[in-house]
Amino acid sequence: MGIADEIKLSFKNGTYLTKLIYINIAIWVVVRLIFVGYSLSGSDGSLMMSWLALPASFELFVTRPWTIFTYMFLHFELMHILFNALWLYWFGKIFLEYHSQQKLLSLYIIGGFSGGLAFMLAYNWLPVFHERIINSQLLGASASVIAIVIAIAVYVPNHLIHLAFIGPVKIKWIAFVSVLLYVISLSGDNAGGNFAHLGGAVWGWIYMSQLVAGRNITGRFDRMTDTFFSWFRIRRKLKIKYNSPNPDYDYNRNKVSQQNEINQVLDKIGKSGYDSLTFEEREVLFKMGKKK
Repeated sequence: MGIADEIKLSFKNGTYLTKLIYINIAIWVVVRLIFVGYSLSGSDGSLMMSWLALPASFELFVTRPWTIFTYMFLHFELMHILFNALWLYWFGKIFLEYHSQQKLLSLYIIGGFSGGLAFMLAYNWLPVFHERIINSQLLGASASVIAIVIAIAVYVPNHLIHLAFIGPVKIKWIAFVSVLLYVISLSGDNAGGNFAHLGGAVWGWIYMSQLVAGRNITGRFDRMTDTFFSWFRIRRKLKIKYNSPNPDYDYNRNKVSQQNEINQVLDKIGKSGYDSLTFEEREVLFKMGKKK
């Protein structure tokens, strides 16, 4: 199996966390390769970035509304994509120890929306940014990633992370120091980016605080994104075999297996609610409903 085949298999069988990391890295590679072409041809590649990055100006944003989504997957500098990918992997893995991948995906996307909104509000409402608003734009997954960091810190604040040269540290302190640094850096060169970080952090706190209280405020969005991504799942082809030596036995055995699977899903709903189901378990319910 070649490298390309291994990547395709890993992407197809991976969780949403794996897919998010792959998408971010793939877009970074494509963007850099395109810039190589622009550079060798003597052209300016910044126009392409401006059509994908989130502009600070509301007037410019209304002509490019898709950028509120595309910016959170867009990187240019190597250290930017490396840092975000590592943080997304580390804290995403912790998140998935306690919650479903559907919740992770929703948290990532809405955290990015919140960060982008905070970025635009800061530049349009604070007088200090008025002179820079036209040339300012936002890119990167940082707001989405910090939303995940803060959310999991709210849920399991005493979860230990072992840091090199430091040792075990509770996740709540990593979240606290991160937010503190963002606030301190609001007067620096990347003030807009830090407003976006804080926007993502606020959403992470709101989301998980509500979830702990028993309210999943993104339940509909979870189902919507799950349905959207299900369109890209590879469907297994139905295979029909003839001349089975014992069709009645096989049929009854399959019926019992299917009923046991349905009973397990229904028991899980009774204990933890519908939102606790995995995508595969929801498919079982969907197929059962179609048969009735």
